[in-house]
Amino acid sequence: MSDNTIPTRPLGGTRLELSEVGLGCWQLGGDFGPIDETTATAIVKQAVADGITFFDTADVYGDGQSERYLGETLSTLAPNAVIATKYGRGEGTYPDGYSLNDLRDSVKRAQDRLQRDTLDLLQLHCIPHEVLQQSHIFDWLREVQQEGHIKYFGASVETQEEAHTCMQHDDLASLQIIFNLMRQRPVTDLFDEAVAKQVGIIVRLPLASGMLTGKFSKQTQFDKRDHRNFNKDGDAFSVGETFSGIEFEKGLELVNKLTTFKPESLSMTEFAMRWILDHEAVTAIIPGASSPKQVTQNASTASLAPLPDALHDRLYAFYLKEIEPAIRCQV
Repeated sequence: MSDNTIPTRPLGGTRLELSEVGLGCWQLGGDFGPIDETTATAIVKQAVADGITFFDTADVYGDGQSERYLGETLSTLAPNAVIATKYGRGEGTYPDGYSLNDLRDSVKRAQDRLQRDTLDLLQLHCIPHEVLQQSHIFDWLREVQQEGHIKYFGASVETQEEAHTCMQHDDLASLQIIFNLMRQRPVTDLFDEAVAKQVGIIVRLPLASGMLTGKFSKQTQFDKRDHRNFNKDGDAFSVGETFSGIEFEKGLELVNKLTTFKPESLSMTEFAMRWILDHEAVTAIIPGASSPKQVTQNASTASLAPLPDALHDRLYAFYLKEIEPAIRCQV
């Protein structure tokens, strides 16, 4: 963006202000294909230059590599940037190794890698619903919070049901959810409650694993380490995380139809991300980026004008009729 600023929004009822467009940092762990430190650092530096002040990572992204890259770069370049990380998917933890000591140890390791005395936001990382329902883990989060290791806690979830379970806790700061043109159900099933309870919404996979860029074809090939290659059918983790739970070729067909709704002045990427930012409940979107140029393109979305209400209505009707029946997981 030309003025190097991006509008911010408050994260629910917290004191944190997030740039509307953040940077998702899964790719900095090398989980989409090899990435060297020079490229990773350039991506983070460009995000700061473009006015991005919110970065989302996790302890398991590259076994801590993503957190290390962020800590090394942001500690001097943007020490006041908000960093959110996650706990709950590490080896020995998922699916049934959760405990206060395990949580605390994970947080301390993240503090070291991120070079932060206190973590801004710790999110439960798509942990089993039964663990959320038992509630013990929320008591452990409160204890770690009282010890000064984290400022706020939230949860990254797969389904609306899991989101509602988490929102039973009044001190929940945020929910990270899949929300995009291919997963629109939160508009009617989640957002009103989130706003009422002052829970901030962080949107991951705003482009449905890149599907909504409109740049894929039946010939598109992904790196063998990329989840879009090995998890197309949910073989490694929830099928809903990859292409928003829609079979690849069906997704191509649906995106082709979605392009007919797009204003001529916008690219498909701009259209898809601006649609998300038009929702009051959303605090920030966290698209990933494989290059500094892509960071800048993503950041520019915040400066676009909102889409017309009538277009939103047409898109939701199209979702209910043609997209939702194709989703292969619980939404």
